[in-house]
Amino acid sequence: MTDFVHILMDDSALVAAGRGNELASRLIHRAHAEPGWHLYTTACALVEADRTRRGTAEHFAALPAVVVLELDLPSALAVAQEDTWAAAHTEYAAQPSPDRPLGAFVASAAPRAWKGRPVRLIDLSA
Repeated sequence: MTDFVHILMDDSALVAAGRGNELASRLIHRAHAEPGWHLYTTACALVEADRTRRGTAEHFAALPAVVVLELDLPSALAVAQEDTWAAAHTEYAAQPSPDRPLGAFVASAAPRAWKGRPVRLIDLSA
């Protein structure tokens, strides 16, 4: 068993955090304060969140505990197969990888958008 927690914030989670969502704020705090907690977002989710709420991208890019995952060639090829870039990039990044052998949880304030997708979800809408 691993002592590491990997969490990806989707675009709705980023917007919710910017609007003061308590659960999203707790995730950010844990990533800053607790060893083994790793918080990510994807470049595509960051762009989509900023389209919804201006200033979100700059805010999250400045947080030292939040890692922004780039749109590299493998993720671009996965995104190309989907209709929405933000969700596709987040779903791709949540899958197991050498950096995250067990994959990552997806934190979302819009959990219905993830219905039927192969991700482990943290519901921030409660």
